[in-house]
Amino acid sequence: MTTSFSALKKARTSSFDKLNSQLQKMNSTGNKGDDRFWKPEVDKAGNGYAVIRFLPAPQGEDMPFVRMWDHGFQGPGGWYIENSLTTLSQDDPVSEHNSKLWNSGHDEDKETARKQKRRLNYIANIYVVKDSANPSREGQVYLYKFGKKIFDKLNDAMNPQYDDESPINPFDFWEGADFKLKIRQVEGYRNYDKSEFDSLSVLSGADGAELSDEVLEDVWSKQHSLSDIVDPKNFKSYDELKAKLYKVLGLDGSTHAPRVTAEDDNAGMGFTPSFKERSAPEPVAAPSPTLASDTGDDESLDFFKSLAEDNS
Repeated sequence: MTTSFSALKKARTSSFDKLNSQLQKMNSTGNKGDDRFWKPEVDKAGNGYAVIRFLPAPQGEDMPFVRMWDHGFQGPGGWYIENSLTTLSQDDPVSEHNSKLWNSGHDEDKETARKQKRRLNYIANIYVVKDSANPSREGQVYLYKFGKKIFDKLNDAMNPQYDDESPINPFDFWEGADFKLKIRQVEGYRNYDKSEFDSLSVLSGADGAELSDEVLEDVWSKQHSLSDIVDPKNFKSYDELKAKLYKVLGLDGSTHAPRVTAEDDNAGMGFTPSFKERSAPEPVAAPSPTLASDTGDDESLDFFKSLAEDNS
């Protein structure tokens, strides 16, 4: 791990290789009211624009982002909006329940499992270069939660498809690139397809002036811990999540879904996972839940989570 600013600058090449290796490995396999997080604002038409810079791994940490799985759906007993224990490679009650539904042999159960499937998010530190909707945020360091669409653009920047493109490390202070976040409303959902990286540059301020190493070191020192976000202490226990799930789905809590590992939560992924049946009686099927958006935009989930907390 990087422990000094000078080491961070010297180790850029090896850090890039290590980061790229982790990206390839990953490819093969809630924050409302939290002022650490930045969110882009959109106008009434659903359009928005901002320029951000993804930052290196925080001091003492190895990776510049963390991966999070969560669930967001509504049942007869309210909303279930919780982080998934599969983030920690642990068993999760929703994953188990979904696997049972998927293997029931009934199409309606498979559809329910799809609506309850995990949602993948990433969290990274960013520097806000330009935010016309909130200029006071410019020049500040925040956490940013994003989905697969933006993550794919990060991966594409590091692993370009064409011979005339050179790989870049978008998390590098000196040879990274600003990310132009362009948001549109498409069929009722936020769309990030037009977002793109700018040309290589040293991180600059909103006025376009390159930041000195002294200022960059100050930016680095202000980054938020990412390892703390995925610390097991910040996740609810299996039993707490199971009790919440049974309440939301209207189950009596006396039955048990089959136990599966974190890797077995593949409901809706195009194939049937296997698991070992238990002898306990099957739970009564609940009405199909309502799915919160799984587009990578967590605005609606935050709203519904606040409602759920108010009614709990």
